[in-house]
Amino acid sequence: MPKGLNRAIGALLIAVALYSVLGFLILPGIALRVANQQLANFATVPAHIQRIEFNPFSLELTVWGLNIGEPGKEQIAFERLYANLQIDSLWTRALHLVDVQLDKPKTEILFNKDGSLNLTQLFKLPASEPTPADPNAKPFPLRIDHINLAGGYVHFQDLRPSEPIEFLYDKLDLELNNLSTLPDDNAAMTLVAAGPAGGRIDWTGHISLAPFSSEGTLKVTDGQMKSWWPYVHDALPLVLEDGTLNLSTDYKLNLDKGTELLLNNASVSVAPFAIKAPDGRPLVRLERLDVSETTVDLAKQQVIVGKIRSQKLETWAAREADGQLDWQKLFASQPAKPATKPESTKAPAAADSPQPKPDPAAPSKPWQVLLKDVELRNYQVHLADRQAQPAVALELGPLNVDVKNFDSLNGSPFTLKVDTGLGKQGKILVDGEVNLAPISAKLKVQTKDIDLRVAQAYINPFIRLELRSGMLGSDLAVDLKSTEPLAFSVTGRAQVDQLHTLDTLKTRDFLKWQQVVVEGLNYQHGDSLSIDKINLQQPYVRFMINDDHTTNINDLLIPQPADSGSKTAAAKPAASKDKPLGIHIGAIAINDGSANFADFSLTPNFATAIQQLNGQIGTIDSRQIKPAAVDIKGKVDRYAPVTIKGSVTPFNPMAALDIATSFKRVELTTLTPYSGKFAGYRIRKGRLNLDLHYQITMGQLKAENKVVVEQLQLGEKVDSPDAVSLPLKLAIALLKDSDGKISIELPITGDLNNPQFSVMPIIWQTLRNLIVRAAEAPFKFIGGLINGSGAEDLGSVSFAPGSSELSKNAESALDTLAKALKARPALRLEIEGTAAEKSDGALIAEQRLEREYQYNYYKMLQRRGDKVPAQASLLEVPDSEKGALLEAIYRTRLKTQPPAEWTPLGKAERTAKLRESVIKFWASDNVLLRKLGQDRASSIKDYLVDKAQLADDRVYFIDANLGEAESDGRVVTPLHLDAE
Repeated sequence: MPKGLNRAIGALLIAVALYSVLGFLILPGIALRVANQQLANFATVPAHIQRIEFNPFSLELTVWGLNIGEPGKEQIAFERLYANLQIDSLWTRALHLVDVQLDKPKTEILFNKDGSLNLTQLFKLPASEPTPADPNAKPFPLRIDHINLAGGYVHFQDLRPSEPIEFLYDKLDLELNNLSTLPDDNAAMTLVAAGPAGGRIDWTGHISLAPFSSEGTLKVTDGQMKSWWPYVHDALPLVLEDGTLNLSTDYKLNLDKGTELLLNNASVSVAPFAIKAPDGRPLVRLERLDVSETTVDLAKQQVIVGKIRSQKLETWAAREADGQLDWQKLFASQPAKPATKPESTKAPAAADSPQPKPDPAAPSKPWQVLLKDVELRNYQVHLADRQAQPAVALELGPLNVDVKNFDSLNGSPFTLKVDTGLGKQGKILVDGEVNLAPISAKLKVQTKDIDLRVAQAYINPFIRLELRSGMLGSDLAVDLKSTEPLAFSVTGRAQVDQLHTLDTLKTRDFLKWQQVVVEGLNYQHGDSLSIDKINLQQPYVRFMINDDHTTNINDLLIPQPADSGSKTAAAKPAASKDKPLGIHIGAIAINDGSANFADFSLTPNFATAIQQLNGQIGTIDSRQIKPAAVDIKGKVDRYAPVTIKGSVTPFNPMAALDIATSFKRVELTTLTPYSGKFAGYRIRKGRLNLDLHYQITMGQLKAENKVVVEQLQLGEKVDSPDAVSLPLKLAIALLKDSDGKISIELPITGDLNNPQFSVMPIIWQTLRNLIVRAAEAPFKFIGGLINGSGAEDLGSVSFAPGSSELSKNAESALDTLAKALKARPALRLEIEGTAAEKSDGALIAEQRLEREYQYNYYKMLQRRGDKVPAQASLLEVPDSEKGALLEAIYRTRLKTQPPAEWTPLGKAERTAKLRESVIKFWASDNVLLRKLGQDRASSIKDYLVDKAQLADDRVYFIDANLGEAESDGRVVTPLHLDAE
């Protein structure tokens, strides 16, 4: 072999050996020493690298064991860093790495309370001269075929919030393929991160560095909201109890020309979720919320949500005693952030100093939010009003809400549907379209069985009335045209069922009805209210005149404190330019109505009942002075028919009125209080036929009154300071015609505009003059009575003690009596109801006690909101409830407390004492005894009329009597015969 070749080979081998020694040993050692020296010079915490390896032939570099931080508390560390450099980097003018591997990297990210970040404090670097940015500068050319990060560890802690935030990802893996800073190169990326506390991040996609852009898919699984909730808590006083978040989205990000971010096919799921107030009371609980098919476009400032599905949200809200909402007070309690320190402390400029001009820049474009399909199901809202007394609680749910095609920029109206329960059995349905700008809506609103008792607390300050029951239903169309000014209309129908109000002073029914239906409702806000028809089903009202001539309505109204300045306003009312509301009612129909009337200003007191009221009132219109037709029929005390017919102008009755009223066969015994006060006698017997015809034209009255009294007989004398001194019995006997009737005509005329004119004194003076003339000319009024007689064995009816039920023997006797009366049409029967305290008292007291049990138990069930029958008498009171009810009955009816010596008694013995006292109290009650006598008379008459088919106009009642019982305890009710 030539010497030259040998020398060349030898030199080459030496060079390779030196290169190997330099690459494998010397350079890694120098690099390790230099690196550790630099770390020692600039690091503020212990920092070092354990080992560096380099393969000069394959250009593979491995760095082992980087640790920055205290031992055991490293803040940046990794176990191994591997990089494989390619030789083609020399001629491609780009650093080319085939493979980069990083094993078990560790990072601690810590924010202190002062906001400093630990990573910025690890090194103290010398200050460098700032270099101006080169707009044409290009990124360092770099190509990496594969990057793999395995077993990563990231610990994050933030001490700035009031409650520290901390989370950990101890399983972090990242893989990049074909990463490059060269233009238009894309790298495929995969990232997976998971932690021991739950929550996983999956990120796949592509990334380009020049220009920077990325697209791919990001997914968060089982993210725990507690890990970052302190950020929210410091802004809002809400305590998180539970919250799990799942998120996935496709994205596109481009920073070449501004920030362009597009999230596509995004979905968010929260299940479950619960927050509470700092004091521990619950605020919101949610079973599940799913948002899917969502797109977010940052460039277009647009959010499109395809679907929102939510299940079983429960929330609480209340108005506190001071009138504020609890949520409002909750957010108001959050401490305000310190104000930003002003940049300058110079004195304000003088008034004439030139002020800076406002920024002429146009306002930023608003974001657009589109909600295509929203479904909220089985929501529950707990509402409370603690300002009302007593506090009102209202349950709203299950609440279901559907929203379709919502556009925050009001590109088109969106559809809204609400279906919810209200209270125990109420239902509300809302369906329609809503516009946002300007605000308008067209909605169909249906309600069913809305419990009106919720309004009790709001009427308590104004009227002493208990709302026992009432159910609201409606089918309405609401058309909201604008909010400023407010303009809307409501059309449809509404009804209120089972309204029952109680006078809380007297504990008596005041106003009630079975049903009121308003048909053809049309309300135009601020302009008119039109109703086609109002149907009243079984309406009832109680009207009483007190002994001081006030009414029960005056007693119920609660005086209200006068407003400051109200006297001035009353003295000179402010002129109003607003047009009065026009009211139009097509018709009012009354079906099976009734009323109770009582006059306690009379001695004895007077009371009567009107039943079976049926009829109609015609069109009422406040803008047209046109009389409304009136046609009503009814009965007084079941048998006496009443008719009211004519026309009236409700809004101006002095302008036009034409009403004819007729009462037929009214039992005059019910008018005994009036005869006692003005005539000085009770009425023993008689019937009244009354025809009244009143006409008013522009305040001028013309009245025609026709009175026919049948079979009038006066009873015992009554002391009354208002009684007239006239020979009444003689006058009555003379006024009767041959048929036993008294006919009187009383025409009246006058000017109602004259304050001195009064109708009643004229009527009374006319009657007085008529009686005087009859007494002065007796032979002109002589009439005769036809006397009749009946069988002795048919002249009385025996009743069992405490009962108004007819026995079989009594019914047989009445059948015989009815046949005799039919054969003698001129005869009339008089029934004198009788009761005896000794025989009836204890039994009717027991019956009264049972009715009291039923009434009080009925009231208790109503207050609880339980379903009850139509009448209290249909209830069966459990024996277990009677003890407590008896305690209340004793105190209410006897108006005293049980004696103290009863306190140590056992429950059964005490109940027996209470019952004995109540029975004794009612056993001597004359009102109950007289009522039993009247019931016995009614039983006889009902049997004769209903069973024996005797005409009701041939049977009269005589004022009930308190008599004595027979030796065997039976009570005899006498019967009397009379003739026309």
